[in-house]
Amino acid sequence: MPQQYDVAIVGGGLAGLAASILLKKAGFSVVLFEKESYPFHRVCGEYISNESRNFLVELGLPLTSMQLPIINQLLLTAPNGKTFETQLPLGGFGVSRYTIDHLLANIAKQQGVEIMEQTKVDDVRFDETFEISISSRTHKSRKINSLVCVSAHGKRSSVDVRLKRSFLSDGSHGLHNYVGVKYHLQTSWPANTIGLHNFKNGYCGISKIEDDKTSLCYMTTAQNLKQCNNSIPLLEDKVLSQNPHLKKIFAESIVDKHFPITISQISFSNKTQVENGLLMIGDAAGMITPLCGNGMSIALHSAKLATEVVALFLAGKISRSQMENNYAENWKQQFASRLKTGRNLQRFFGSSFLSNAFVGLFKTFPFLATPVIKQTHGVNF
Repeated sequence: MPQQYDVAIVGGGLAGLAASILLKKAGFSVVLFEKESYPFHRVCGEYISNESRNFLVELGLPLTSMQLPIINQLLLTAPNGKTFETQLPLGGFGVSRYTIDHLLANIAKQQGVEIMEQTKVDDVRFDETFEISISSRTHKSRKINSLVCVSAHGKRSSVDVRLKRSFLSDGSHGLHNYVGVKYHLQTSWPANTIGLHNFKNGYCGISKIEDDKTSLCYMTTAQNLKQCNNSIPLLEDKVLSQNPHLKKIFAESIVDKHFPITISQISFSNKTQVENGLLMIGDAAGMITPLCGNGMSIALHSAKLATEVVALFLAGKISRSQMENNYAENWKQQFASRLKTGRNLQRFFGSSFLSNAFVGLFKTFPFLATPVIKQTHGVNF
């Protein structure tokens, strides 16, 4: 007979791990499937807004003792080299996904969550309960049953394809088919500042993380990479380095081993929050553009929203349809306008001309920056 759990979670990133800890603390049996093995690197900007700080501490993360860089300044540069600097209204801190995911996974295991690493989810079927087909290198394909399934599988996965999710065929060409590239560097960069450097058809974020390392992550269109013969070094030399600030960073930095790491087919199109009974959280529910610097906080907050309604359903206080509808409505109330603002901002950074103009506007009217930043961020949760 298949193993039975109250909740199965697909994906062990920030959203999936946070949800697993909350549900286990609430007294439910939880299994989580992660295709990789902790610790590992992910393509992700590694700045977390302070709106998540209290939540992470409540999960058990020892943020104070970790001595992470406190980030309260934003440096924005245009492809032509113009700069604009402002204070971040809320601020945040820098930490690598390699470290924070690993710590949260250990907390989840200590709480009693069953984490199946190096495990791939091959299929999810729903008929009053869920039947999840999994496989791994260490055991043959088998099935797991659960009353609830939460999917935190990230930006794009085979789960999306099997569910035939609508965003996969979205014709909004300006909002999908991006590639992401990430480095850890040894370089000189102010610990309190996050940089957003724009270049033709893309932008690059840079900030300090733990151990005096610097995280650099950039995103651009797949077409931009294709025009550089799909060569990352050529892309950086011919396109990114047209921004003099990026040219200086690449010239003066030492790249850590194991980098760069890459991801492709990133989409910022609208997504649904419930698919065939699955509650989507994190990037699986919808992605804010990385230039807003708030993706990790939204992922964590979505986990909190989902686990609140899941707990009510498992306690028999609401029906399954109420659980699904409440989650979708709560998600939209919290994040829909922020993601829309992010998509609109992304269009300004789609060309060198608009990027130069946008930075020039902020330099002329600096009071405009704070309300724009606030529109993409929330409050403590």
